[in-house]
Amino acid sequence: MPFRLLGVVYIRFQMWHASASYRSLMPRDVNISGTVRERAVRELRDRILTGALPAGTRVDLDAITEEFATSRTPVREALLELSFEGLVHVAPRSGITVIGVSSTDVMDSFTILGVLTGQAAAWAAQRATPQELASLRELAAEVAARSGDDSIGEANWRFHQEIHRAAHSRRLLAQLTLAARMVPTNFLTLFPEHEKHSLDEHDELIEAIADHDDARARSVAESHVLEAGRSLASWLDQR
Repeated sequence: MPFRLLGVVYIRFQMWHASASYRSLMPRDVNISGTVRERAVRELRDRILTGALPAGTRVDLDAITEEFATSRTPVREALLELSFEGLVHVAPRSGITVIGVSSTDVMDSFTILGVLTGQAAAWAAQRATPQELASLRELAAEVAARSGDDSIGEANWRFHQEIHRAAHSRRLLAQLTLAARMVPTNFLTLFPEHEKHSLDEHDELIEAIADHDDARARSVAESHVLEAGRSLASWLDQR
């Protein structure tokens, strides 16, 4: 019964995905709250990526619906999105099962993201406007101001999004939007030891972009992502 309308939901998801992919390319502030579906996707993805929902776990649709105080439709849509990302398996009769990620999956994903992020930083060093550079300094200061607070993840994401936009490449931005989904939104909360190092690297990155040093900007940005990937992979291996 829960998945009798799976085909209809699939079509609706495809229509939403086409629209969302376009919207994700437009400069805008991050909406941390989002719709119920967006919040469910983000929260469930984080649980899977951090091992809180390990591979083989059966997902209880009713429990999730109750947790997010919503109807089943946005939860079904959230699970379908996660199935397209390869994180869960949705079957009409047997329900939803977590596929999960391995430490190898994490390193593969973060390596890809690192290359894309490095390219964005390199192009930002070549193409960023004075206004964008000023915005980066403001956003970096906001990240530092939220040190030790759970909201640091939101500020950190805004900082990196600004670098991605400063690359002035719609094609690269589209690829980054997809690749960045493998980074838990609560990464800095989960790994507080990365916080000081991340803040220092933000300063290095801004300096490289301001100096139009594309090689150094690429190196700092790529290293920044790969180090995060190694931490998450190690975390999963220990669970």
